Amino acid sequence: MDKMWQRHCPSPETVTLSEMACAYDGLVACLTQRDQPLVIKQLVSEWPLVQAARMGNESLCEYLLKYDRGAVVDAIRLPASADGRMFYNDDMNGFNFTRAKMPFKNALAALLSQQHDAMADTLYVGSTTVDTCLPGLLETNKIALASLNPLGTLWIGNKSRIAAHYDAPDNLICVASGKRRVTLFPPSQTKNLYVGPLHFTPAGQAISMVDFSEPDLKQYPRFERAIEHALVVELLPGDALYIPSMWWHHIEGTESINLLINYWWRDVPAYIGRSENVLYHALLTLKQLPEPQREAWRALFDFYVFDSDGARFNHIPLSKQGPLGELDENTVRQFKAWLVNNLKH
Repeated sequence: MDKMWQRHCPSPETVTLSEMACAYDGLVACLTQRDQPLVIKQLVSEWPLVQAARMGNESLCEYLLKYDRGAVVDAIRLPASADGRMFYNDDMNGFNFTRAKMPFKNALAALLSQQHDAMADTLYVGSTTVDTCLPGLLETNKIALASLNPLGTLWIGNKSRIAAHYDAPDNLICVASGKRRVTLFPPSQTKNLYVGPLHFTPAGQAISMVDFSEPDLKQYPRFERAIEHALVVELLPGDALYIPSMWWHHIEGTESINLLINYWWRDVPAYIGRSENVLYHALLTLKQLPEPQREAWRALFDFYVFDSDGARFNHIPLSKQGPLGELDENTVRQFKAWLVNNLKH
């Protein structure tokens, strides 16, 4: 298969900052009305962080260190032979990288020291809460998402390849330095991505087992169908990409130092809990049932969960609808306690 297959894939819809401003009443309105990826060119080009990065890696690190208060971060080290791909080891009883804790300033120093070494090992600091690691950085480099109460995290490293995975929250990634090549697939392509284990993962989320730099179509033949639905974009400093909830995304950092800030938010309150838990429990309780029973449960899930007819429970008094009705925090906590008690048996 052509190793450069990503070059032939279409890009997500792309707008400039001025085009977005003309079409929508602000960034939040733009993103919350969408269920497809969107590239916003130079959305954060005026950030002081981006301006510092454009002056070089030393300038970028000097700027970041102004906010450093001695935070210790989780860092991943990967031998150069892995070509930046963070994955399982050959026996799949572990991973091809090691984890270590180190002061953030030491991670920056290590990246600077090997920035001109084409054969350098990969050093990667991912999913680090910005307000904990670099307090004040987000206040200086603002984005108009406050009403969504997003969680801001940073991801920094040299050349890296993060396997395709999905996240439940909506996601806006903003490139501050380096370049990121992002390959996207809609949720409908899950079956064609050859997803690995749910319980044993490199970083918490299940990943595609396909090596995107050299797809083995003999081992993963359905991946060719997924490619028909792929979107690919290369993001430059200042660019942003909106990734809707549950979309699969494979991310490559291609330069000596790549930094992005991303913002995660959910459309439901935090007390609702994690949707993934439904899937895990269904695997335990439904997957082994005979097919007629599974089909019966499919019908129940369709009716109770996925049917959008809000009037289907009108025959039940509001006071007795419980989780069938509107879910406030008190109702959710009551039924979580009820559920936890049931799970004990």
